[in-house]
Amino acid sequence: MIEFIKAIPKVKLIAFTPKGFDLAVASARTCYSPELIEVESVTEGQRERIGKMIYEAGHHTPFQHSYYVFGLENISRQFTWSFLHSHPFFNSDQSSQRYNVLDEAKVIVPEMNSEQEKKFKETVLNAWNAYDELSKKLLQEVLPSAKAIGKIKNQNEKKIMLEAEKKAVEWARYVLPISASTCMYHAVSGITLQRYIKMMKANECSEEAKKVISLMIEEVKKHDAHFIEEIENISFEKNKVIEEKIFGEKLIESNHNENSDEFVKEFDLFLGKNISKLRSSSPEEEKILGESVRCVLGLSEKQLNNEKAVSLLLNPKENPYLLETLNCWTLSPLMRSLFNVNYVFYTKISHAADSQNQRHRGTPASRPILSKVISRKPDFIVPEVMKRNQELNELYLNACSSLWIARNELIDSGLTAEKANYLLPNATSIRLIESGSLIHWLHKWRMRSCFNAQAEIWDATMQQLNQINPKISKFIGPACFTRKDIVSEKELEGPCPEGAHWCGVKTWINYPKVKRIW
Repeated sequence: MIEFIKAIPKVKLIAFTPKGFDLAVASARTCYSPELIEVESVTEGQRERIGKMIYEAGHHTPFQHSYYVFGLENISRQFTWSFLHSHPFFNSDQSSQRYNVLDEAKVIVPEMNSEQEKKFKETVLNAWNAYDELSKKLLQEVLPSAKAIGKIKNQNEKKIMLEAEKKAVEWARYVLPISASTCMYHAVSGITLQRYIKMMKANECSEEAKKVISLMIEEVKKHDAHFIEEIENISFEKNKVIEEKIFGEKLIESNHNENSDEFVKEFDLFLGKNISKLRSSSPEEEKILGESVRCVLGLSEKQLNNEKAVSLLLNPKENPYLLETLNCWTLSPLMRSLFNVNYVFYTKISHAADSQNQRHRGTPASRPILSKVISRKPDFIVPEVMKRNQELNELYLNACSSLWIARNELIDSGLTAEKANYLLPNATSIRLIESGSLIHWLHKWRMRSCFNAQAEIWDATMQQLNQINPKISKFIGPACFTRKDIVSEKELEGPCPEGAHWCGVKTWINYPKVKRIW
């Protein structure tokens, strides 16, 4: 029997930099001193004079020296996706729905009346029952493949069953609502924490976000009150007009948008049958890379042509940086040449997949405010594994559609779209435009062309690689492909650095002509 649990957010400060405000002042003073200024030497007057000046003026790098690591529990995946992971300046390690069986209907419930909450609860329980049923049926669907791979990897029956179970819940989770609870470690610098505090005033900041950020502030005040209070005491009179303009007016209304169907139609028309489609790229990529390499090495085109320059950058036989997993690329003068080529892609994937996709902070995206793009018409991704089995497909479609119908009914009862959207399924279609330089796309493509990547992101990655310059893409693939014939190979996983987490397929042999098993 699945139990409904109304999750209450919990925040704990796990680790922090002591005297964060004084550290900012000391580092600022060091800029104007021939010697290092110690934190202990900062006076009250310097806090008032220097701290106030650099903060108000926007000289915020001194505030990045302090760091705060939070343990967050009972927060929704929607809050994580829409706020915590919507920007590049964070680090998180989050409990995964791919690797954990969720046997409790544990969700965040926005504030609503008793009748609405009753409807919300019933809908959540139905979704969890569908998840449970799908998990069992999918287990039988994926078990043959798990056994085949397990035989290759010399796994015992228990390990094979665990792998099959993980694959089953990976797909079943698509029918769970985005209000599902999660937990994580979340680390931010002092200035990012201050930005969180500022964004609490923003119209698009959700009720849950305001609640969790308030708890973060309380936790920091317990251990490092100075950092919060000193900035709270800084006068913002000079910025009063700007503050009122940004946070006083409702620049982005959060009510339901009935006209979003036109946006969806236009976006999907451009995509066609693609999951991800190239919108623009730097012209003459090969030439730009060639010129960039020659700029680093002080060579002429006669001495090093474009083809050889690109090979120096992207051929692992010539560039050993491509073989290691620490990813020191941005510290390499040569590899920084990759910053000069850029790509923009239109992409459509599920909320579940994009929650992983957005962790690639070097390829940021314009992501939707759900209350502005979600219409009454169900609009969700259907995984191929569901389409192959009629019984699974019907169960899946009914589960996702039921969440959508209940969401519409809550809006009709007077609940705001922002709150009703907490019932949307993980499968909800997310349309985004993402961009980045080749150095960050290269890292993302290497990680997501691996069979261990979520299938949706893997499919999008392979489509993206097929659309860029083949003189560049021919060097790009999973780590095993990159390391092939260069690093010493192990008996089973060959050149794959994943060890026991190797996917079980000798992808490196025929890549990119490979077929994903699941």
